[in-house]
Amino acid sequence: MERRPGVPRLLREINDRAALELLLDSGPLTRGQIGEMTGLSKVTASQTLARLEGRGLVEVTGEQAGGRGPNAALYGVIPSSAYVVGLAVGPEFVTTAVADISGDIVAEVTVAPDGHDDPVALVHSAIVKACRSAKVALARLRAVVIGTPGVVDPRTGDVRFSFDLPDWREGIHERLARDLRRDVRIENDVNLVAIAEHALGAARRADDFVLLWVDRGIGLGVVLGGRLHRGRSGSAGEIGYLPVPGVPLAEDVREVPGRMPSLAGGLQSLVTDEAVTELARAHGFIGRGAAECVAAAVEAGERGRPLLDEVARRLALGVASVCVVLDPGLVVLAGEVSRAGGGELTFRIEEAVARMCPVRPRVVSGEVEGDPVLRGAVLAGLEQAREELFAS
Repeated sequence: MERRPGVPRLLREINDRAALELLLDSGPLTRGQIGEMTGLSKVTASQTLARLEGRGLVEVTGEQAGGRGPNAALYGVIPSSAYVVGLAVGPEFVTTAVADISGDIVAEVTVAPDGHDDPVALVHSAIVKACRSAKVALARLRAVVIGTPGVVDPRTGDVRFSFDLPDWREGIHERLARDLRRDVRIENDVNLVAIAEHALGAARRADDFVLLWVDRGIGLGVVLGGRLHRGRSGSAGEIGYLPVPGVPLAEDVREVPGRMPSLAGGLQSLVTDEAVTELARAHGFIGRGAAECVAAAVEAGERGRPLLDEVARRLALGVASVCVVLDPGLVVLAGEVSRAGGGELTFRIEEAVARMCPVRPRVVSGEVEGDPVLRGAVLAGLEQAREELFAS
């Protein structure tokens, strides 16, 4: 029989990865529990733990009382063995979070641009401040993930265009990577919210779902077969351009150097912050933005029903169009307007979609607390960092 000298090493790598994944997901655990849950023998489990300890990834964190014998040592992943940073970049603020490899946030910092137009300088400053707050050296970061509004090309990792961040354009990915001296991932903000809801929120048990983001603007995240769908050019989910009855078509949307594509027309013209605020004013509700107006309508009870019905109808035009094509079964509503409307809004959208098309998806509110863009960026960073640890 031909010998294959690479097999023992491959088996060790498989065993190390299985034990490390288990400890990240379920730890701390005893050697016996690791053996039972991975199918490894006691000897192999001991050898695996010894290798992981030698690499500085695992340590004894305590003891578990047994029966008649001595207490069993509990092993856990060393949280400080790796760190990641996630950023949520918006037109007014940049929020940065540093997390250890276990997923715990060790520092979160928010900074304002304060007139700084250079995205590279802004991101660099934000990361340095967050790392300083976390007492973590920049060199210890295993992953950097940045969430931005706009279209990100999945082939190059670069920003094609962003209405809210005109200085974020092609070439920014390379500049950031060169400045930070490490790989940088830029991701559409709504896609990161979908990642967060899939891992921690309302879509935890869903392989197929869409996430409708309703805030200052509107966007869509698509998850099919448990995987984020970006489309060939990264434009999957740009639902604001969707043609809908009663409003002009979006026109002049071509990408021309030095000019941003038009935002006029299509579904976005019905559900922007300005459009919903104007609609609310016609129904007797005055607020500083769409979310405040929708919250006031919910609080007003019967008097607010006509406004909520119309907002739901407008959003249902987009949801129905997506659902007759994808039939996802679940629609998650996220963003400030969605949060303000809560169950009153999701119920109305579900009913309106059922009247418009033969597909009736379940429509629910997002459950991720805090900044879901930031949370998604951290989760994406953790996935990348853990893959590196498993493969190293």
